[in-house]
Amino acid sequence: MGQGEASARGTAMEGDCLSCVKYLMFVFNFLIFLGGSFLLGVGVWVLVDPTGFREIVAANPLLFTGVYIVLAMGGMLFLLGFLGCCGAIRENKCLLLFFFMLILLIFLAELAAAILAFIFREHLTREYFTKELKRHYQGYNNTDVFTSTWNGIMNTFDCCGVNSPEDFKESLFKSLNHDDMVPAACCQRPSQPADMADPSQEQCLRGNMMFRNNKGCYSAVVDYFELYIYVAGASAIVVLTIELFAMVFAMCLFRGIQ
Repeated sequence: MGQGEASARGTAMEGDCLSCVKYLMFVFNFLIFLGGSFLLGVGVWVLVDPTGFREIVAANPLLFTGVYIVLAMGGMLFLLGFLGCCGAIRENKCLLLFFFMLILLIFLAELAAAILAFIFREHLTREYFTKELKRHYQGYNNTDVFTSTWNGIMNTFDCCGVNSPEDFKESLFKSLNHDDMVPAACCQRPSQPADMADPSQEQCLRGNMMFRNNKGCYSAVVDYFELYIYVAGASAIVVLTIELFAMVFAMCLFRGIQ
């Protein structure tokens, strides 16, 4: 009799634990679903916004790429949250297993990206960017992807070179443009209309420090994205932790379903 009661209590406790895991997983995945829906909504709104914000995004490669990253993340979170909610509330082993495999693949992909970032970290140093700028930057050939990208960066962040305008000494740019000390992208923007001649640009090209941007792009970009870098790092840790808990919840529920 005592053994029967103990067995019944044990079964009841297991059932309560399973219900707890089930509803925790549902709530957790519903939040993921809402987050994915929000990101999808923001991305779609930016792309179809009729007030002109779409043109601003299209003109800026950084923002343009960021919108599609937001859309991809939103879609991924939307799908994960939906699968997790359905699998938990319906106690469907197939959906739970698919959810587990999908989140495991995402987890492994993020881990691989972190390992690759560590291996190739030397490609993000000042020295690497300076060497590449000296070797490949042409100045005025906007059909060259490397050159047009650097022109876009220098115009966007009001900077010049990687470290300073001195980076253009003994460079491919200097060998192609003997009379110019820096490219036009390094010059401060004129206040008068574009169709009028700007004497300050001529002074800038000749090396006058008063009319050019003297801050290096490496410092300018790092300063601009410093907060975002810390937020992204903290978010990555939170996301990896959440994914680990999601996999544990999914597997516990999968094993508990008869």
